[in-house]
Amino acid sequence: QVQLVESGGGSVQTGGSLRLSCAASGYTASNYCMTWFRQAPGNEREGVAAIWRGGTDYADSVKGRFTVSRDNAKNTVYLQMNSLKPEDTAMYYCATIYRAGGSWFCPLVQSRYNVWGQGTQVTVSS
Repeated sequence: QVQLVESGGGSVQTGGSLRLSCAASGYTASNYCMTWFRQAPGNEREGVAAIWRGGTDYADSVKGRFTVSRDNAKNTVYLQMNSLKPEDTAMYYCATIYRAGGSWFCPLVQSRYNVWGQGTQVTVSS
């Protein structure tokens, strides 16, 4: 059974840092897109950062502040978030495009993803 479990959320002040983790099970995550999304109340879910075997991609709003990485031995993807702002407050989800043969094109568009974690809340106070 393919499963994603996020952790690491919490409450921080503006300028603080958090590291989110997404533990994958039931498949080898390194062969697939692993992407972080976030959703604030009243907003649509937006793509934040993606990682695949060939590289990474970031939303403009987080470039230079967030870093996505993976530990293949732990089958886990991380999102290091620095210089946090109140507008980063949201529920953060990790997701993958799970299909035969792996996934190599990782758009920051939620409709492309078919496996999701339950989310972890990040709150940034001013």
